[in-house]
Amino acid sequence: MVHEIEAQWMGKMQFNAAVNGHTVIMDAPERVGGDDHGPIPKPFVLTALSGCTGMDVVAHLRKIGKPADEFSMKVIGEISTRPPIEYVAVHVVYEFTGAEENRAAALEAVTLSQEKYCGVSHMLKKIMPVTWEILYNGQRIFNNKPEPARVAA
Repeated sequence: MVHEIEAQWMGKMQFNAAVNGHTVIMDAPERVGGDDHGPIPKPFVLTALSGCTGMDVVAHLRKIGKPADEFSMKVIGEISTRPPIEYVAVHVVYEFTGAEENRAAALEAVTLSQEKYCGVSHMLKKIMPVTWEILYNGQRIFNNKPEPARVAA
């Protein structure tokens, strides 16, 4: 089995990609020769990660009968400062709102996704750190991102 997309140059800096019958537009900002008709390509890596892990989490919570009332994610990609500009680390913030008795289920769902099921996370972890934290009803219940080193004054 393979995944295949097609990308067509649409002029200037725009490319339209056909993905499973859906069109995804990629473009560059005007300051670099595009028309800003869509996002630049690199953040689609972060988007793929959010979709992959998010679907894992929702499926697991649904399977065990402990859905969240609300669920969102923020995926932060730290980029290099010199070319080639690339992601050097990724951090995912999972935010849930729901019944307090479902708190452990949310932690379990995220852990399973990050450690067992999410193929995008698994691929990215081969080349850079992928860390995550979980907020449940506004309270941080997990964070595996190391604290920055403190410089003595």
